[in-house]
Amino acid sequence: MEFVPAPPVHRVLCADCGTPIVPNSANLCVACLRNSVDITEGIPKQASLSYCRNCERFLSPPSTWAIVQPESQELLAICLRKLKGLAKVRLTDAHFIWTEPHSKRLRVSLTIQKEVLTATILEQTFEIEYLVQYGQCPDCTRLAAKNTWKALVQVRQKVHHKRTFLFLEQLILKHNAQRDTISVKEVRDGLDFFYSQRSHAIKMVDFLNGVVPVRTKASEQLLSADTHSNTANFRYTYSVEIIPVCRDDLVCLPPKLARSLANVSPLTLCARVGNSLHMLDPATLQSVEVSAPMYWRTPFDALATVTDLVEFTVLDVEPSGPRRGKWVLADAQVALSGAFRSDDAMDADEGITNQIFHTRTHLGHILKPGDAAMGYFLTNMNFNSDDFAALPAHRVPDVVLVKKAYPNRRKKRRTRKWRLRSIAKEAGEEGETGGGRGVVGRMGGRDQKKVEEDYELFLRDLEEDEEMRGAVNLYRTKNDKPGTESELADGKTARKAHFAMDVDEEPSAPAAPTEEETDGEEEEPDFPEIRLDELLEDFDEMTLEES
Repeated sequence: MEFVPAPPVHRVLCADCGTPIVPNSANLCVACLRNSVDITEGIPKQASLSYCRNCERFLSPPSTWAIVQPESQELLAICLRKLKGLAKVRLTDAHFIWTEPHSKRLRVSLTIQKEVLTATILEQTFEIEYLVQYGQCPDCTRLAAKNTWKALVQVRQKVHHKRTFLFLEQLILKHNAQRDTISVKEVRDGLDFFYSQRSHAIKMVDFLNGVVPVRTKASEQLLSADTHSNTANFRYTYSVEIIPVCRDDLVCLPPKLARSLANVSPLTLCARVGNSLHMLDPATLQSVEVSAPMYWRTPFDALATVTDLVEFTVLDVEPSGPRRGKWVLADAQVALSGAFRSDDAMDADEGITNQIFHTRTHLGHILKPGDAAMGYFLTNMNFNSDDFAALPAHRVPDVVLVKKAYPNRRKKRRTRKWRLRSIAKEAGEEGETGGGRGVVGRMGGRDQKKVEEDYELFLRDLEEDEEMRGAVNLYRTKNDKPGTESELADGKTARKAHFAMDVDEEPSAPAAPTEEETDGEEEEPDFPEIRLDELLEDFDEMTLEES
């Protein structure tokens, strides 16, 4: 094989520094060419971005406000649109340079190319610093002024607790129904949702009709009118009233309504609440559905709520009937908790306290002898209800069991490794002015302790009811790292369950149980644990931490 030598490369000296280079049209080396020609001329090295702290949106030129994640492609596109002179060069690369999240600075590295001489293309990399300037978008500006909202949705429920609105808030978050809401205000019996457009309020009303049993009423107020152009400016208000019956409430249906519902027993439990009420007769497992129009034609109130529940000890359980869905009919013998303990102080009558009660229950699939159960002690309760007083004595049981209880696990003061999000801004977030409360409970005052108790009951309902838990989104705590399912069940490193839904505080170590709490007590093996695969990652917080 004949060797062919490569042609010699002729070099010339740079006209400025004298460095040997390959000949080009300018006879200059790359360093001297960059010194003589600046391809970044006309591109500003500093710029500003407008950011609204209330709605957390960036201004995208020319007049669009968009919600973007930190260091995302959308935010990078907004940064590039703010620059002038990029049309004259070729952009080959652009990426963010890390900056401290609270510095209100964004740094972007750009790599551009440009033909400076004939067949000579110069490439250069430089940085641009953006200053994040706080301001208000037009929607928030109208919100800050008075009398600027266009539509209002007033959601009310006349009950003595806030658990319905705690659950409703999670449903709104799961379905992203709060997207068009410009403000949420807590009032005594519910929440007010403010909107800038009437169509957004109608969409919220339609959503509420699909998830809870309600009745609505619309009204409008004339603000101004122009007789010359035949135009008018109205303000719209939608009143939404939720049926004042909640899950696990004891209800006595009016006789006429009970006969129309397949002649069901009037004394029923509210087993589930969707866009209608699902009533269950625990003595026969007969289930009926009460729609919202049917309820408002024949309204009724709850005889007792979950705050009236009494703890019982299950002495014996024997299945005695069919199984319908997840319910199993059974005959049970129960007694008041601690009834036969000689060291307990008996405040009630001895004849009632030490008595064994026979009842039928729908919890035959989960109750076992020795378990604790929560129920209504009808023998020791008085109701101001004509419908209940009209019931025959043989149709009124002594005890109505509602759900299984886990007293030993509750005494351990276990902390939770999961949390919930809130519509309202929380403590430490930009634009937050409410002291880090969730949207429910921001009023404070005398009802603050009561709302905290309602929130704890709501968290327990989520733990103990898998069906209810599937309707909301549960998130890992902020400082929680993914672990095994056994680690989640242990719960020793879990974060303290707080009344505020999304407070940013370090997890505290759970208090050690006392000897009185642990002496002779074993943890319930069937305590409903929340599995690791049921928890979601909070991607918003992860993005902020990584940035």
